[in-house]
Amino acid sequence: MPQFLLNAGPVKLRTMNAIEEPYLTTRELAELLRIKERKVYDMATHGDVPCVRVVGKLLFPRADIMQWIDASRSGPQTLAEVSLPPTVLGSHDPLLDWALRESGSGLAAFLDGSADGLQRMASQEGVACATHIHEEDGWNVATVKSQFEHRNVVLVEFAQRVRGLIVAADNPLKITDMASLAGHRLARRQGSAASQQLFEQLRAEAGLSEDSVKSLDDCARTEDELGMQVFDGHADVAFGLQSVATRLRLGFVPQLEERFDLLVWRQAWFEPPFQALLRFMDSEVFREKAAKLGGYDISNLGRVHYNAP
Repeated sequence: MPQFLLNAGPVKLRTMNAIEEPYLTTRELAELLRIKERKVYDMATHGDVPCVRVVGKLLFPRADIMQWIDASRSGPQTLAEVSLPPTVLGSHDPLLDWALRESGSGLAAFLDGSADGLQRMASQEGVACATHIHEEDGWNVATVKSQFEHRNVVLVEFAQRVRGLIVAADNPLKITDMASLAGHRLARRQGSAASQQLFEQLRAEAGLSEDSVKSLDDCARTEDELGMQVFDGHADVAFGLQSVATRLRLGFVPQLEERFDLLVWRQAWFEPPFQALLRFMDSEVFREKAAKLGGYDISNLGRVHYNAP
């Protein structure tokens, strides 16, 4: 017999029937709370603990006792105790937006930019966040690690997307690169959008001052709205997605390929809504839609880029 059991003394084994009993006795509650039975009697007398009295005997409803204990806790809730809203946050993407509607998952979308989404994600306002933050060594990982290290999240790839300059059909203004944007009307996204932050970086690298480009006063909240500002003639150019330009039959000058990821709470990953979305994204219908929109490479869909320890 192992030495650590020799001096352990008698061990009381709780049977399955005892575990399933709906009521605790005075002794069992005292053991649970690690107090004397006399203290349990005093608490019951003063109405400080949920109890019932049957034929002169005190009994304590197990479910009520556990709720009573939980109500006395202090400090933050753990993720397992939080009911996450069935919402996908973060950056807008036409393919993702379509998939959320068509999958029947029941997941809603609140897509107002990567930075906004990550902030809301940290506050547990949704089950997932779409993001495409450009970093020195790639996309998203360093940002997610700095904000979500040791939290129960996983970062998986959704798609590689082609981003560039959306222009009028046939590109009458002959816009060819970032340097050629000087003097033209530019459609812009809100400041929390990663695409707007990337545009400002590329503009500065191209040697363009901020006032050399005529940015519209009204910002577009989605990629689709961004393209529509060019389509309607309100802007000459937009820093947007190839898929949007293709659908609106506008001109497009590619500039880069970016990785668009989903940051997901592990708790939500295994719930029916997100599982329904995953099954849909593994369907032929989804693959055909991505090909039809153009500018998407979904060959690495689901690849894990960060798994929080």
